[in-house]
Amino acid sequence: MASVFEYAPAPESRAIADIAPSYGLYIDGEFVEAADGKVFKTVSPSTEEVLSEIARAGSEDVDRAVKAARRAFEKWSALPGSERAKYLFRIARIIQERSRELAVLETLDNGKPIKETRDADLPLVAAHFFYYAGWADKLDHAGYGANPRPLGVAGQVIPWNFPLLMLAWKIAPALATGNTVVLKPAETTPLSALFFADICRQAGLPKGVVNILPGYGDAGAALVSHPDVNKVAFTGSTAVGKEIARTVAGTRKKVTLELGGKGANIVFDDAPIDQAVEGIVNGIFFNQGQVCCAGSRLLVQESIQEELLDSLKRRLSTLRLGDPLDKNTDIGAINSEEQLTRITSLVEQGEAEGAERWSPACELPESGYWFAPTLFTNVTQAHTVARDEIFGPVLSVLTFRTPDEAVAKANNTPYGLSAGIWTEKGSRILAVANKLRAGVVWSNTFNKFDPTSPFGGYKESGFGREGGRHGLEAYLDV
Repeated sequence: MASVFEYAPAPESRAIADIAPSYGLYIDGEFVEAADGKVFKTVSPSTEEVLSEIARAGSEDVDRAVKAARRAFEKWSALPGSERAKYLFRIARIIQERSRELAVLETLDNGKPIKETRDADLPLVAAHFFYYAGWADKLDHAGYGANPRPLGVAGQVIPWNFPLLMLAWKIAPALATGNTVVLKPAETTPLSALFFADICRQAGLPKGVVNILPGYGDAGAALVSHPDVNKVAFTGSTAVGKEIARTVAGTRKKVTLELGGKGANIVFDDAPIDQAVEGIVNGIFFNQGQVCCAGSRLLVQESIQEELLDSLKRRLSTLRLGDPLDKNTDIGAINSEEQLTRITSLVEQGEAEGAERWSPACELPESGYWFAPTLFTNVTQAHTVARDEIFGPVLSVLTFRTPDEAVAKANNTPYGLSAGIWTEKGSRILAVANKLRAGVVWSNTFNKFDPTSPFGGYKESGFGREGGRHGLEAYLDV
């Protein structure tokens, strides 16, 4: 993109991540082929090159992994919490030691900029393992009664937008509480989970405690419906989340679902404009907008709309789109051709419905999956771009006049995952936040995460909480 500054290329070396030509499933402490011999290829979104060939799990493999996790559960759950904590601390330290390698790997397989994987994803991944390691021997004091017990085998299905971070969100509390795990990563981003399997071996984790099954939706469905799985954790689309809820209905399985979102970023007339613009950009263009809690709806007070939009457009014109391994890149590649097609279709629908589309001057690379950062103005609540989760770098701008109108518009969505409030008045922050039906509300910031803080949604954004003390409950029989 055009920029007021000229930046020389500053690429991170991809040689740091040594990717093998093929990988197997990780079951009972070993890498093995799929029972039916099926494989699939994982592709770099920024270049469309094949990175590796991956064994594709089927129902027979799911059964093998669940049985391995069940066998391991007896000894793992019987360990004192202080002993389990040692493994978690060890995993956290190895993640830190290998963070540069893992950041490059995640960028290659996912398409997000290296500065995001390096500075946001990997530090948070390690922090979650450190945090839950600290809880492992203190479960009696977590507020869930004396001697809370683990559930058993946890079946976990994670998405492609934050592959390693979502793995940490799920595996760390499961292991700390004494459960064993069978995890299915997304088919477009399996590599970091397979590298994590190697970290488990490096840390000496007992066989069968963690099992990794790359595969497609059929493998995830088999895992969710397996009769010997005691706990299901899923992060992904609302449609799949509803299907999972139907599958486990009537069983004794415990479930947490973290689903879609259409977060509102509310900017009042007394907000610091420059600070708000940075928060807006971070809220919707971080990870190319492929974030469930993205601030994809900007609600700006009518009196400052023109000033804010002028400043926002100037800021977008300085963003740099291109090679995700370049440390100067702000906007990376869309994760897959399928996702790019969905974004393109919804944006075209927004234009057809009369919303006004704007993007900065932007030259897209010839290969890979790319979409320019996009604004929609003249948007009403009836527009598709204001209702549907686009999951891309697309911001819909609406206006309001009063705080009550802002709250009404923010809550006018089937989702309830996140929201942001920008104002200098602390009283207004508290008053508005208490009326928003969102699982997390940020004030004068956006997309701030910490392992000590719970995260989750209302309505069609799911139920249950991950992170913090609250994240322990989902893996305990309380």
